[in-house]
Amino acid sequence: MSDKVNVALVGLGFGAEFIPIYEKHPNANIAAICQRNKESLNKIGDEFGIDSSKRYTSYEELLKDPGVDAVHINTPIGSHAPHSIQALKAGKHVACTVPMATTVEECREICELCESTGLTYMMMETVVYSREFLFVKELFDKGELGRIQYLQSSHQQDMDGWPSYWDGLPPMHYATHCVGPVLALQRNRAETLSCFGSGRIEEEMIPIHGSPFAIESCQVTFKDSDVSARIIRSLYSTARQYRESFDAYGSKKSYEWPLVEGENPVIHTIGKPEPEIPERVEVPDFADRLPVEIQPFTGRGVYDSGDNQHLSFTQGGGHGGSHPHLVHEFVSALLEKRAPYPNAPESANITCVGILAHESAMEGGALKQMPEFTLK
Repeated sequence: MSDKVNVALVGLGFGAEFIPIYEKHPNANIAAICQRNKESLNKIGDEFGIDSSKRYTSYEELLKDPGVDAVHINTPIGSHAPHSIQALKAGKHVACTVPMATTVEECREICELCESTGLTYMMMETVVYSREFLFVKELFDKGELGRIQYLQSSHQQDMDGWPSYWDGLPPMHYATHCVGPVLALQRNRAETLSCFGSGRIEEEMIPIHGSPFAIESCQVTFKDSDVSARIIRSLYSTARQYRESFDAYGSKKSYEWPLVEGENPVIHTIGKPEPEIPERVEVPDFADRLPVEIQPFTGRGVYDSGDNQHLSFTQGGGHGGSHPHLVHEFVSALLEKRAPYPNAPESANITCVGILAHESAMEGGALKQMPEFTLK
């Protein structure tokens, strides 16, 4: 790499959202794209003008391409860790959609590979680069929230109609969207947790993963902190509009996510007369933090138009304008030779909250100690 990072996009469902962002980023190139379905691969390649010699149906062949510096993985959940591990072993930097892995052991292997190779890994967690989170982070960094007293988050959605590999998935196995923000605000690490399951999904789905719960709720403590957080996750058989919420309670001000999509959040300010404590606020866009070439992507999707947009994007309200921020963080970290947020150990900590939370729920709320993940 000199002044540009050559990135390969792997998985072109949700992954195609990122092609034009990398194409327009002043310090990135799309070096290759990869998808198993050749017809779909060529359709997307033609649409975005990707050279036909840089279209791969084989991930293994893509990893042999010396013109690729980094891969951005957007494959199904079960492939995230194996694909990340393959890429690191092939000498490629890795950006990967969430979650990092499905087991603690996979998380540890990725961290160890980053340690031994010096390569960079970043989990592309959308919520910690959403305009809502950036707004709360700015309030905290300026001291307007005061001392953080408590955090809570939820991610509730109806997965009916999604690909069948989601069927019966334990809610906490896909929890990074609600774990990420409670850890990212103060750059905390989760230390212990206890999680309870509640309710029951459809009987035919239960045997797929051996998980009966409609909702899993978790209490998490943080390392070297007196703050704790509550996290709630649901995927099936629960009536709720899509919601990725994040609340931060401070000694001076608190921020609460709106109950209904499209409403403005509420800031509560201590010391005011009771009727004046809550105030609805409009969250600003943070496109000005980005190179001008990719600023427009905070406000619109790029995958497709109309009814063909990816479900995660339409249900998730455009992921809070996070996609160009994720790309910019990854590219900038590589060129500046610094750790991105979240790096491999931070991504492992975020991911393992969900993994261990489900274990805890299956054990009736057993207290779990988080494993340590570090880079020297």
